[in-house]
Amino acid sequence: MRYVAVSALSHPGLLRERNEDSLVIGPWTLCATVTESPQTLVFPLRTPLVVAVADGLGGHPGGDVASALVVRRIASIGPALSSEDAVRDALNACNRAVYEAAGGDAGGELAAMGTTVAGAVVRPGSLLVFNVGDSRVFAASRDGLRQVSVDDSPPLEPGRRTTSIVTQCLGGTRTYRAVQPHVTAESLSPGDRYLVCSDGLTDPVPTEVLDGVMREHDDGQAAFELWQAAIAAGGPDNITLAVIRVADA
Repeated sequence: MRYVAVSALSHPGLLRERNEDSLVIGPWTLCATVTESPQTLVFPLRTPLVVAVADGLGGHPGGDVASALVVRRIASIGPALSSEDAVRDALNACNRAVYEAAGGDAGGELAAMGTTVAGAVVRPGSLLVFNVGDSRVFAASRDGLRQVSVDDSPPLEPGRRTTSIVTQCLGGTRTYRAVQPHVTAESLSPGDRYLVCSDGLTDPVPTEVLDGVMREHDDGQAAFELWQAAIAAGGPDNITLAVIRVADA
């Protein structure tokens, strides 16, 4: 029997007062949680299993509300995410739900709240990668770490490695704006691993460091070492990550 092991961790970092990231693993969600020890969940690979990170927009009210709303909604419909169209429809519905929860056209205290989202739907034999915003999904193989999500960010200025600007997200505006989710299919074999994370990991930690950690460590230890790398780099933002491994029992 083929199974999926997911090792995850979510932490506010060293500079933020609270954690506005949220995480979904199958039917389980973590919202505004502080963990310093990775948690590993194991699932038989029968129906689609969704693993995703939502990063509430900083500088906007209700980032934690938006990210929690999205992961809970995704958790409730995860087994039905069996196709690229189903994933796109779900993300578009999440975008509408965040906008409505923020007060819709009437606005309110949570007007313009928003969140990014990135994740993967693991299916027998294949995997669907999706994102809106700048949270990321990487494939980890012997050839190195390969980003398989698509950053919704403007071109970087010369000499800069990161930017805090996103060109689309779920919600995030005072008037409703449609999104164009990125959804791609990847083949899947036993031993394949993927990393899903918020930019609290990728902004302070260069890709070559992430690659080195993923090469050296498996599962929970990799998740712990990745978090430690972000903390060692100053922990400027909330850090949420999940390491996905597919294996045969």
